[in-house]
Amino acid sequence: MKTSRSILLAALAATILVSISCASSAQFGRPKYTSPPAHTEGVVAGHKISVDYYSPAMHGRKIFGGLVPYDQVWCTGANIATGLTSDAPLQMGTLKIPTGSHSIWTIPTSHDWTLIINNETGQFHLNYDQSRDFGRTKMSTRPLPAPVESFTIAIRSDGGNKGTIMLDWDKTEAYMPFTVGQ
Repeated sequence: MKTSRSILLAALAATILVSISCASSAQFGRPKYTSPPAHTEGVVAGHKISVDYYSPAMHGRKIFGGLVPYDQVWCTGANIATGLTSDAPLQMGTLKIPTGSHSIWTIPTSHDWTLIINNETGQFHLNYDQSRDFGRTKMSTRPLPAPVESFTIAIRSDGGNKGTIMLDWDKTEAYMPFTVGQ
C-alpha cells in the first residue's frame, strides 16, 4: 500500500511539474510574434546595393501610428538595425552616402517619412545613437492598393544610374529614389 501511494504521489508531482513547465514555456519561452531575417539586393548601373533586415508581420495589429509610433525613430524592421551596403557611393535625397555599410532608420509621420543613414551597423534595434548619424533626408509615401502583411524592402533599378528603395508594410509604401555614383 505504501509503495502504490509513493508511486501515486510521484506521478502527481511529475504531472504538476510538467504543467508548470508548459505554462512557463508558453509565458516566458518563444515570443508570440517573430520577425524572420530578410535580404534584398539590386544592381543599378552595374553596382550591387543590398539590404539586410528583419521582417515583422502585422498579425492584425495597427502598424503606423500604433506598433510603429509616428514622429519617433524606428529601426525600420525589427531585432537588429537594418543594414544597407553598396559597392559604390549613393545619392539619396540630400545625402551623398559613401561606399560601404550603414544602418537605415526612419521617422514615419502620417504624411511623409524621414530617412536616417547611420554610420553604426549591427546594433540592437533599441540602441539607436543619433551622434552616429551620417545624415537625414525626406522620403515620399504613397498608399498601397492592398495591405502588405510582412514588412518588405525592395530595390528597383530605374535605368541608367537611377534606382529606388521601397519600404512596404500595412497600407503604406515609403520610397526614396537614388542615384549611383562612380
